[in-house]
Parts: sequence; C-alpha cells; structure tokens
Amino acid sequence: MSEIRAIQTEYKGYLFRSRLEARWAVFFDACGVDWEYEPEGYDLGDGLYYLPDFLLHGVTVNHGYFKKNCDIYVEVKGQMNDADAEKINRFYAAGYPEGNDWGVSQTAVLIVGNIPNGEDMREILDNLQDAAYDDHHGWPNFYNFETVDGDYFGAYPGVDKHGKFNLFGDDSTYLWSMNSDATERAYRLARQARFEHGETPRVRRYR
Repeated sequence: MSEIRAIQTEYKGYLFRSRLEARWAVFFDACGVDWEYEPEGYDLGDGLYYLPDFLLHGVTVNHGYFKKNCDIYVEVKGQMNDADAEKINRFYAAGYPEGNDWGVSQTAVLIVGNIPNGEDMREILDNLQDAAYDDHHGWPNFYNFETVDGDYFGAYPGVDKHGKFNLFGDDSTYLWSMNSDATERAYRLARQARFEHGETPRVRRYR
C-alpha cells in the first residue's frame, strides 16, 4: 500500500504541506500575530535536522515568568513519532545557555494539533486542556509549556483584551485577560477555512 500524503495548500503566497498548517496560518492571521512559515532549518547534531513549521513574533507568554515580545516556534502535528519527539526536545533545550535552563527558551516551541472543536470558548478550552495533559509516554505534549519554559502546564494560544497574541496558562490567574470573543472567532475561522478552487479565506483582525 502506498503512503498517503497530505494535500498541499496555498494561502497568502505560501504552499503549505497540509491544510492543517494552512488553517493554523488563518488562526494566526485572525489573532493579528506576525508569523513566518518554515523560515529556517537547523542542524541539531548527530545527523538530526529540524525545520519548524512557524515562527511567531511578538508573543506574550502569559504564564510563570510572564514575558512580552517573545519569538515562539510552532510545530503543527497531526501525529507524533519518536523521531519528531527527539528533534523537538533537542531544539527546545538548545535555546538555553549552558548551565542555565530556566525561563523562556530562545528556541521555545509550541506543539499544536488539530484546530480544537467547541460550541463556545469554554468547550474549546476544555478540548485544549484534554490535549495538553494527555500522556504521550515521554513525547512532548501538545498545547503545553514544557517545550516553551520547561513547566508541564497547559499553554493556550489566543488574544488578550488589548488585542495582543498570548500563550495563556491554564487557570484563571492567566485566562482572565483573554478576549474570549476574539479568540473563539479565530478558532472558528481556522476550523471553517476552505481552500478549494483557489478560495482565500477572508480574515479580519478582531478589534
């Protein structure tokens, strides 16, 4: 049986390797965050090479060490495997100076999967939470700060009440500042995006 491959999808001049990647691009546009697609590959040593899917600029890490204007890599995964996990873990760890492994990594990477479902923002958060704490037996978790700042804690992409893109921590201490309407709208736009016949989803930033 031949290998089944994802359909490449064009959006905003980029040819994405899958529709899932293109839908995350729609989400980032709806959130108003500056992004690049596959900007650069990295030699991790020992014959390992890694090409992150996205690089986001100006992200607020609304958790733990609270930090603004961060560059955060994003890895879009339908499925994880041992090789993927090793690359992601090594890449994240490389972003710390030798002997110092606290705070936001300079090569922080958020792993995302399918666009979360939900009738409202509460259901979307519930689905993000389920994915964030699902046991992957040593693989890095989806929607989790463990590959951002080392803390095993849910990390939820969204928009704050000032219109800035955040990675929100998983409790009311952080989520109170989320603009739930804007964030829910971004997830809906991404989930509903269609690319057939050259269609380009209309995306406007929430204000």
